[in-house]
Amino acid sequence: MSDSNHNSKFIIQKSNWLPPGQTATDRFRVTGERGPTEAGLDEANWRLVVDGLVDKPFELTLDEIYALSTYELMTDIHCVTGWSYKGIRFTGFPLAHLLNQAEPKQAAGYVWFGAYSARNHDTSLPIEIARLETWLVTHADGEPLAVEHGYPVRTLTPARYLYKSLKWVHHISLLAEDRPGFWERTSLYHHNADPWPGDQRYETGTMKPKAIARLREANSFDRYRDKVIISIDLSGWAPKCLDMHGLQFKNCNLRGARLAGVDLSGANLTNSDLRDANLSGADLREADLEGANFAGADLTNTDFCGANLNVVRFFESMEDGTIHGATVTGMQWEGAVELYIEQEKYLKDSAACRVINHQSPITNHQ
Repeated sequence: MSDSNHNSKFIIQKSNWLPPGQTATDRFRVTGERGPTEAGLDEANWRLVVDGLVDKPFELTLDEIYALSTYELMTDIHCVTGWSYKGIRFTGFPLAHLLNQAEPKQAAGYVWFGAYSARNHDTSLPIEIARLETWLVTHADGEPLAVEHGYPVRTLTPARYLYKSLKWVHHISLLAEDRPGFWERTSLYHHNADPWPGDQRYETGTMKPKAIARLREANSFDRYRDKVIISIDLSGWAPKCLDMHGLQFKNCNLRGARLAGVDLSGANLTNSDLRDANLSGADLREADLEGANFAGADLTNTDFCGANLNVVRFFESMEDGTIHGATVTGMQWEGAVELYIEQEKYLKDSAACRVINHQSPITNHQ
């Protein structure tokens, strides 16, 4: 694509736009890390490095990035935690511009992206996908990206879940062999990340049946606190130990689990199924609950204060028109963030729900 196409507008949208398992949201929501390293916000010294298997490696300053950002992209975006946002307008330019300038060698099969990130966030894509689908963007809906969304520059690959779109990008390298990204390494996120053909969120479970049996019977969870447990079946579980703080059960089946009084403070239950579970009196303060489903659960006197409730469901509509909702008597969620409006309304409309000094966590993010 040549520079003669400046000020071009591109539209990447499907008529049937909502992928399987996704829920439409009202805005561009914040997920993952919320800020880069200090170097990532040092505009004078900010650099984007393009190297690897290329004939012409180079660096760009932030001003040079802004000079290239004269294209608009209207697209839908999809997060692995379960939300999708329709029709957001980005300003930036296709990655193909930089790849053409760098002149990839024939052996280059993958594009790796590195971030200004304290945890060394990175991601990768096959070069064909990166060339056709990936953009570098600086603005969303006419405003500069917020820091928590990747300011000053992020990548965007709308054809994949957002974990393939890197905030605070500073390094692009072409490789002969693939290098799995941060989320694939740490959480077994699916390497293809395609929302459409089969809901490619995660790879496989992280435990064999004997290991799951040991977990179910554990008298202490200390050995599991530094592990990420993915996609295992813990339905109906009644743990012997109530100290479960900081545990990470992502995309796990905890349906009908008996978790009354457990300490799950600071835990990560992203995308897990907790429908019909008993969590009465449980402590979920500061827990990451993105995409979790609590429909039909007993949440009597449960503490969700400070939790991340992005795409969390406390009720779901059944095919017969009835509502399958959680029991929320005495539940608290002061300081919780990113709660969907209709889910918050369900909590507020539950007559016996006790809310103390509650302020709505709903905020607008660009």
